[in-house]
Amino acid sequence: MRKATWLGLLALALALAAGTAPAEEIELLPDGKKHFGASKFFAPITSLFLGPGYWWGERRIAIETTPPDATVHLFYVRAGFQKRFEETFTPVTVRLPRRIDANPKDVVIVRTFLDGYRVREQKVKVSSRTNRVLIEMEPLPNLLEAVAHTYFGGRGSVSFLTKESLSLRVQEQKQGFSAALHETARGAGVDEELGGIRSPLLARLEAHQIGEDLMVQFDYGPALAGTEPEIRSRSSEDAIRELYVYTLDVVGKDAGAAAVTRTKAALAKITPADVSGCAARFDQALREGLEPAALTRALTPSGRFVDPYLRAAMRRLGQVSPGGHVELLDGTRLLTEVPLQLAAAQNDAAQARGYLALLRRLVALLETGDERPAVLRGLVAPELSAARFADALAAATTAERSCAPSS
Repeated sequence: MRKATWLGLLALALALAAGTAPAEEIELLPDGKKHFGASKFFAPITSLFLGPGYWWGERRIAIETTPPDATVHLFYVRAGFQKRFEETFTPVTVRLPRRIDANPKDVVIVRTFLDGYRVREQKVKVSSRTNRVLIEMEPLPNLLEAVAHTYFGGRGSVSFLTKESLSLRVQEQKQGFSAALHETARGAGVDEELGGIRSPLLARLEAHQIGEDLMVQFDYGPALAGTEPEIRSRSSEDAIRELYVYTLDVVGKDAGAAAVTRTKAALAKITPADVSGCAARFDQALREGLEPAALTRALTPSGRFVDPYLRAAMRRLGQVSPGGHVELLDGTRLLTEVPLQLAAAQNDAAQARGYLALLRRLVALLETGDERPAVLRGLVAPELSAARFADALAAATTAERSCAPSS
C-alpha cells in the first residue's frame, strides 16, 4: 500500500479518536477556460522566490466557524461576475484552481449563516497564501424570550417578550399576516409556545429564521374567514423582569358591542354553585398548578383589551359570593359594589377565591368545547405552554371530581 494511503488512514484514525470526523471537501472550480495571462510567463522566475508549490501546487482553504455547523455560501467571483456557487456546512475544505490557472484578481466570498447569529462574510483572494478561514459568529443583539397569546370576545393579542426593544415590521396577507422581528433570535422553548397557540382568530403560528430576522407567520382561524381584521400594535416594558413587550392586537368582526352583550349575558348566568363547593376545589388546585408571579401578571390590569371583561367578572364574583364580598387568600374581604374596593380586588385578582373557577365557567358559556382550554389559558396563563397548562388543568379537574359526593 502506498505511503499516502497510510497517511490518510492515520489522519482518519486520529480524527475518529478525537471524536470528530474529517471536514467535508468540495470543489469550487470556475466554469470556462483556465486563465492565461502574464503570470504564466513569469511564474518560472517568481517560483525561485515563492517556491514551485505556490503556482503549481493544489490550492485548498479550510473554513471553520465558532460555533460549528453553520451554513456557508461560497461564491467564486472573477471580474465582478459570479463564476461558481456552492452551499455546504462548516467545517469544510474547499478545493480551488491552482494559482497558475486563476486570475490574480479572482476572489472567493465566504458567507456564513447560523440561527441566532449575525450573517458574517469574508473575502479570500485565490492568489493569496491564506489556507485557513476561521469565522467567529456574533450573536444577534436581541432574543425572543417568550410569546404570550390571549383571546376573548372576538379579539386576540400576541405579545413578544424580548431582551431589548424590538423593531418589528408587519405585512398583511390574504390568509393571515407575517411579522419580521429585526435582528432577533428565538429563545429555547419559543417554538413550542408558538405551536401551542390556537384560538378562533389564529389557527397557526410558525417561526423561521431568515438571515438576521425572525419571521413569524400568522394564519387566520375560522372566525376571520373571508374578513379583513384590523391589526394594531403597542409596546410596553416589564421592569421587574427587565423585558420589553411588543403586542399585536387582532380585532375580528365580532369584537364590538355584540361581544360585550354576549359577555354580560354569560356573566348573568353564573351562580354561587359555579364558584363554591367542588368548584372552589378546582379553583384552589388550578392556582396551585400555576406560577404565582405569572398568574399575577396575567390577571392584574395593565391596559389590555381584556381588562374590562376581567373587571366585570370580578364584580360578578362579589355578587355570587356570600355577603357580596370577594375573599382573598389572606382572609381580606372586599365589597365589589364599591369602586375603590373593586379596584383593590382587581389588583389582587390572583388571590381572589373562586375567581379562576368563575373564569372557567364564563369561558364555557362563551366558547365551544375544543376552544375552551386555549381561551382560559390566554386569560390566566398566557405565557405558559399549552402542554404545561393542560397538565395543570387536568390536575385541577381531577381534584374537583374527587371532591364530588358519590351517588
